[in-house]
Amino acid sequence: MAPPPTEDDISNQEPSTDQSRPISTIVIIIAMQTEALPLVNAFELTEDTDSLFPKGTPWVRYHGTYKGLNVNIIWPGKDAVLGVDSVGTVSASLVTYAAIQALQPDLIINAGTAGGFKAKGACIGDVYVASEVAFHDRRIPIPVFDLYGVGLRRGCSTPNLVKELDFKVGKLSTGDSLDMTPQDEASILANDAVIKDMEGAAVGYVTDLLKAPAIFVKAVTDIVDGDKPTSEEFLHNLSAVTVALGKAVTRVVDYISGKSLKEL
Repeated sequence: MAPPPTEDDISNQEPSTDQSRPISTIVIIIAMQTEALPLVNAFELTEDTDSLFPKGTPWVRYHGTYKGLNVNIIWPGKDAVLGVDSVGTVSASLVTYAAIQALQPDLIINAGTAGGFKAKGACIGDVYVASEVAFHDRRIPIPVFDLYGVGLRRGCSTPNLVKELDFKVGKLSTGDSLDMTPQDEASILANDAVIKDMEGAAVGYVTDLLKAPAIFVKAVTDIVDGDKPTSEEFLHNLSAVTVALGKAVTRVVDYISGKSLKEL
């Protein structure tokens, strides 16, 4: 019978938490191909033809070197039956876990589009870095389980990045529906969220579990508390806002180059 693991054994199995070491490898988790391709082109990445991921999964990795960084973009791919982007928390959780296990990145960036609340000051095209992420559709009205359902987690602290790049900062609320029910709205208000998406808190759950630093960069496509149907406004603005998102994430990666986590 093998002896129980020592503290040294356990610590050697955990990802490095040395925040003074220069960032070398980054993974960008992005839900939609439309959002991913401008960044693939900007960083001149190539699609992985020999997948790191389990056989049969549609997950796509683009990779290459940009300004001294090993850059990986992970897109969950298309649903095998319906042919649409594999959006939502389930796919986001799976690809985040698989990417961290395979690539051991120094930093995760979850980039994507989001709905914004005009009551909180959000406008179409605004780019936010999320200070905190939480769920709004995991309602478990039992003490302590209710907190688990919300799943509040903080993003990696990046005060210098936010100041230098002049991004807005706000809380992000995540759910698996594009629309918003009255129950969702109440939970989002309780989360004090400025923006809502369909992946962020799921990515945050996995990165927190595996102790991988993560930042969340979101560009606003639609005004959730506005007078236009969410789906129509989202589709109308998607192309233009995706361009803004691509520029923002490129600026983030440019800023990261040559820096350590504690310098962000």
